[in-house]
Amino acid sequence: MPKITFLPHDEICPDGMTIEAEPGVSICNTALAHGIEIEHACEKSCACTTCHVYVREGLDSLSEAEENEEDYLDKAWGLEPDSRLSCQAVIGDEDLVIEIPKYTINMVSERH
Repeated sequence: MPKITFLPHDEICPDGMTIEAEPGVSICNTALAHGIEIEHACEKSCACTTCHVYVREGLDSLSEAEENEEDYLDKAWGLEPDSRLSCQAVIGDEDLVIEIPKYTINMVSERH
């Protein structure tokens, strides 16, 4: 089973975490199942950018980004070449290293 290492994030995962992941499941669903509360304002329907992550290692092992995801990524804060929407990025067979951005664009956050 592949492992996902989440790098430390001040609010969401202060100490970082390494978890076992099941291939065929999205990064977002895997994180949420392990108590890493990645924001997902659109309920994982690929209609926002709140679950944006950087895939620092293992990007090529993920499912291919579809056009809709790429369109939304263009609107994400801090877009980089290794950016993905974690609700759409389906885990393959390789280990991953994920960084959660410090900021996100979310006009409907319920954490205000």
